[in-house]
Amino acid sequence: MQARQAPRDRIVSMACELFRQHGIRGIGVDAIAEAAETNKMTLYRHFGSKDDLVCETLRFTSEKAAAFWEHLEASHPNDPMAQLQGWVQARAQCLADDKYGCDLANAAVELKEQGHPAHVVIENFKLAQRRRLEKLCRDAGVSEPELLSDTLSMLMEGAQVSKLATGSEGPSMRFMRACEAAIASFRQPASSTLETAAP
Repeated sequence: MQARQAPRDRIVSMACELFRQHGIRGIGVDAIAEAAETNKMTLYRHFGSKDDLVCETLRFTSEKAAAFWEHLEASHPNDPMAQLQGWVQARAQCLADDKYGCDLANAAVELKEQGHPAHVVIENFKLAQRRRLEKLCRDAGVSEPELLSDTLSMLMEGAQVSKLATGSEGPSMRFMRACEAAIASFRQPASSTLETAAP
């Protein structure tokens, strides 16, 4: 028999799910406490405010990314280009399976007020992901790793928004092909452009 989660873990788990389904503003602490089979007093004992709970759910979600990178490296040891292609495949699969989009990007859009503590969590996560992808691009030996990393990131972010706005038959359906084309273009020798332009 599986052990029952501690109240704090149940609260975080249910808050993640409810925020994904209804948005951060669309769900209150009473509903979260009820779904976690606890009460509001217990929730506030673990989290001083709803904002604190929001930050914890975003940290919880971002921690899953570390496991993703570890799995990617283990699946393609010592082969950065295969890891980069694996990143594209994994993001495409996530795009197909996930109907709510990126939790952190959604939170950034929803929490517009300046100074909200969640923005620090979101920014730190996005910067860390950017550095990991940029390093992977550099290790793969592409001509401009920073530009390719940012290109792939923008394709991913754009595809997530596009799917929410226009469904899976919109531009997001070409996410993988767009990424593959971008990678292929950056794999071309940097000198070839100069040679073509030479008189």
